[in-house]
Amino acid sequence: MNLGYAALAPNVPILRLVYSGNLPIRVRNLTRNTVLADRADVADTSAKRRTGLLKHTGLAAGEGLWIAPCEGVHSFFMKFTIDVLYLDSKLKVRKLRPHMVPWRISVCLPADSVLELPAGAIAATHTERGDQLEIEKLSSPSA
Repeated sequence: MNLGYAALAPNVPILRLVYSGNLPIRVRNLTRNTVLADRADVADTSAKRRTGLLKHTGLAAGEGLWIAPCEGVHSFFMKFTIDVLYLDSKLKVRKLRPHMVPWRISVCLPADSVLELPAGAIAATHTERGDQLEIEKLSSPSA
């Protein structure tokens, strides 16, 4: 199931599907046929977006955070470096910010959401601007 967005009918604007629950998501790069994250969390409320990764000490391979809606992030008070992907409403990569170190700001005004990944994930998956991603809700935390 794609959790990003769905067109309801012809001539109807694309609308966000509501994600609720604390189950992780899997994020695939359909263009490159790679997995960016196989157990990413979702920050879909104001409180979750505000906290983000601030309480984390790092991200392991396969982990991540999808922040929606979001056009920009900061790494103030972060304890580690991350890779950042900016996505449009159709989950296409609009901008990449590899190796964003603590105490930085990054913005992409046309973005609708942001995917934060472990540093090096962009290079390891050969993700590029324009790539099409897919987000899938997992049925259990260990799925």
